Amino acid sequence: MGKDLLPFFVMVLVQLGYAGTAIISKVVMDDGMDPYVHLSYRQIIATISIAPFAYFFERETRSKLTMYTFFLIFLCSIFGVTAMQMTYLIGLKNSTATIATALDNLVPAITFLLAVLFGLEKIGVTSRGGQAKVMGTMLCVCGAMLLSLYHGKVLFGQLKIHWKYSQHYTNKNIIDPNNNNSHGNFFLGPFLVIISDIVYSLWLIIQPKVTERYAAPYSSTTLMCFMASLECTIVALCVNNHDKNAWSLNPIGAISVLYNGIISSALAFYLITWCIKRKGPLHVSVFLPLLLVISAFLSWTLLGEKLYVGTIMGSMLTVIGLYGFLWGKKKEMEQIKEATKEKVLKKKQLTKIDLELQFSENSN
Repeated sequence: MGKDLLPFFVMVLVQLGYAGTAIISKVVMDDGMDPYVHLSYRQIIATISIAPFAYFFERETRSKLTMYTFFLIFLCSIFGVTAMQMTYLIGLKNSTATIATALDNLVPAITFLLAVLFGLEKIGVTSRGGQAKVMGTMLCVCGAMLLSLYHGKVLFGQLKIHWKYSQHYTNKNIIDPNNNNSHGNFFLGPFLVIISDIVYSLWLIIQPKVTERYAAPYSSTTLMCFMASLECTIVALCVNNHDKNAWSLNPIGAISVLYNGIISSALAFYLITWCIKRKGPLHVSVFLPLLLVISAFLSWTLLGEKLYVGTIMGSMLTVIGLYGFLWGKKKEMEQIKEATKEKVLKKKQLTKIDLELQFSENSN
């Protein structure tokens, strides 16, 4: 029972960590911190924090690192870290934490579509499970489009609280409701978050292959974060080559990169890899709606964000589509198990008949 509950609690902790990332990253970027610099610091901190565990726990047990495995880890750093987090952070800067986390619910549907393209999944429209997966995917896409293109009336207004940084953020929004730093481009933001979901889905498909070939999660996570830190630093230097002040950190910026590097990169990547190995990528996807609920609540209470009709309706459609997709996947897995049991029983029956025939021939 404990072994079954542990992955559940692990993924709840991961979603709590990611919700904190969405909030604190939104605050520091709206306060002027460059997202490329933020991400570079984040990956450097992640590499430093996870490397000692790889050295002390896996230096005698890690398997040989082949060139093909190294290439797969490189792809994971490109898709799962650099491209995913850059598009997510810039998308978050140009939208809100609620919209960004709501669009993350597209990940299971996108993963399913990519798995079909790569021949890892079958649609199976003739079965109830296959039909539920298709309908769930369509609802997720409709919800994402609604979130991206429609706002409507305000359902819940700003809730002011007395926290230094969030109060500054809220006051800036009240003074200038059309401030680009606070609201950004509501088309560009969701579009970049959707791109982030696509590359993250690619990472979910590649990561299990890394785990199969290289059974050293600390070491693979360290390598992935190290490669990503180099990639992000190169991009940040190219973008801010004439602005040395972009690399300076104020207190909230330092707290942000430490939190995101240790909790949301090093620890989260390791825990997700651990859960994928034991429960599969689908188990990881189940908990994304929890991230939406936590982030929406924190954004409303801490950042003074407004909740619109389009945001609520789009989020509901996305969550319904997600669980419809997961229900269909569960039904398909049950059918596969039943079919496997039937094959095993038939084989046993045939083996028993063969043995009886052999015994009767030997007796004669």
